[in-house]
Amino acid sequence: MYIEKINGPEDVKKLTVDEMTVMAGEMRKALLKRASIHGGHFGPNFGMVEATIALHYVFESPKDKIVYDVSHQTYPHKMLTGRKDAYLYEEHYDDVSGYSNPNESEHDHFTVGHTSTSVSLACGLAKARDLKGEEGNVIAVIGDGSLSGGEALEGLDYAVELDGNLIIIVNDNDMSIAENHGGLYGNLKLLRETNGRAECNLFKAMGLDYIYVDHGNDVGDLIEAFKSVKDSRKPVVVHINTLKGKGYAPAEKNKEAWHYNGPFKIETGKPLYEMTEEDYSDISLNYLLDKMKKDPAVVAITSGTPTVMGFTEDKRKEAGKQFVDVGIAEETAVALASGIAANGGKPVYGVYSTFVQRTYDQIAQDLCINNSPATIVTFCGSVYGMNDVTHLGLYDIPMMANIPNLVYLAPTTKEEYLAMLDWSIEQNEYPVGIRLPGGSVISDGKEITKDFGDLNKYEVTQKGSKVAVIGLGTFYGLGKEVAEELKKVTGTDATVINPYYITGIDAELLEELKKDHDVVITLEDGILDGGFGEKIARFYGNSDMKVLNFGLKKEFLDRYDVVEVLKENHLTKEQIVEDIMKFI
Repeated sequence: MYIEKINGPEDVKKLTVDEMTVMAGEMRKALLKRASIHGGHFGPNFGMVEATIALHYVFESPKDKIVYDVSHQTYPHKMLTGRKDAYLYEEHYDDVSGYSNPNESEHDHFTVGHTSTSVSLACGLAKARDLKGEEGNVIAVIGDGSLSGGEALEGLDYAVELDGNLIIIVNDNDMSIAENHGGLYGNLKLLRETNGRAECNLFKAMGLDYIYVDHGNDVGDLIEAFKSVKDSRKPVVVHINTLKGKGYAPAEKNKEAWHYNGPFKIETGKPLYEMTEEDYSDISLNYLLDKMKKDPAVVAITSGTPTVMGFTEDKRKEAGKQFVDVGIAEETAVALASGIAANGGKPVYGVYSTFVQRTYDQIAQDLCINNSPATIVTFCGSVYGMNDVTHLGLYDIPMMANIPNLVYLAPTTKEEYLAMLDWSIEQNEYPVGIRLPGGSVISDGKEITKDFGDLNKYEVTQKGSKVAVIGLGTFYGLGKEVAEELKKVTGTDATVINPYYITGIDAELLEELKKDHDVVITLEDGILDGGFGEKIARFYGNSDMKVLNFGLKKEFLDRYDVVEVLKENHLTKEQIVEDIMKFI
């Protein structure tokens, strides 16, 4: 095998084109085996194998700096930059992260997991190079799907201002996670169909030089193209036409399903572990499809991740014009939702917690200042959610809970979620966010009669004394466990409270607790700094009430073990009760 002998880019340069072509097959075979056992991003990596080989053959990494957008297509890059063992040998599969990572290698320049950033980051590297009078190529790799993000277009717009070396590799496989959406994709299609010769050219319109490579999975063609732009003295786009999932028939046929996958059987492509439990994607989908049939004003919005709300290709077709994918453009999704709501529509924007971070200004400015009654449903906002450092769902509470006018809700069960969602869609007074619980769906069959429009009214689910436990969202269940443990250890019957509202406090109830409680504890599934618990602590600041806030400390976690993180943050029932006993 050739790949076994590659310890760095210098070894790639020793190969012939034919040998590199053989190595591409070896790399795909290794990637296929690893993905079948370990899971990970599939389609993006399979489509980029030849381009990555050609990049390292032509350029001089790390002197020539390659910046990958999103970086979920960096597995081939890692294989060629001293990290091949993590893809060849099962015992080393966890040695590397799923994204570019400067802590792993000098060939990686940024830890990146969100999209549309590479051109802007590369512009910064190139600007610093020029200011210092240094030499070297700076290469930004960006997929066509990522071009729909505003930052990508901002970066392209600025790039010409550099007036120096910057090479932008546009990896065009005619796919985002799902199909692409937006007007610029018509131009990419035109360029593909005319072999890059169409007079209408997005990149040239921005003042950039441009070349097209029709066979983007041909090592020889790619090498010639990259050689032609190496050491260029002005910004240039190399537009390559690739096949997402190339080399594995199921992935080539169903590109959306094979963007990312868990472990599977290579022979059939069938997953090793079937998901049989109901999840909030299914619940959201079923509710929204039924609601859409009854009310043409209801519209579901996604920003490039349609299955976050369960909208697979067939369900998108069923929803028709009542389903909107704006592409990977979270800012536009929020502003669009505000506009729809302002004109009498009933928009529901479903988004992962890690990506809602990209919308702070639009939530504050476009949505909340205008008080547009749109709904944002936040998925995977939990310690039980995604655990890569670039995809953490731990920061939405401090971000969203402190924006005026927004009502941010935390259901604890399926029934509470559906009641909140129905109220939010039908009311026209507030922008509303709903933070879904982490972990398995809890359904207790309880009928929800609460009027969520009567803001910031908590519910006492167990009346006690001395200690009050306020468990928010996911951690309401932990709150009940704490109360049971406290009863077992001390005989104390604690009050248990479901607060529902992340954005406000129930001053009347909190004041009432002063009469027969000495300690209030808060539990939240997110970062403590700026979070829910601090609101409660601030309320009691000038009183004798002792307040203990439990949640997660502010840090960037990466590929963490949930059990260990909970222990480190004193989030087990035993640790919490131990802390309480110091004050009763």
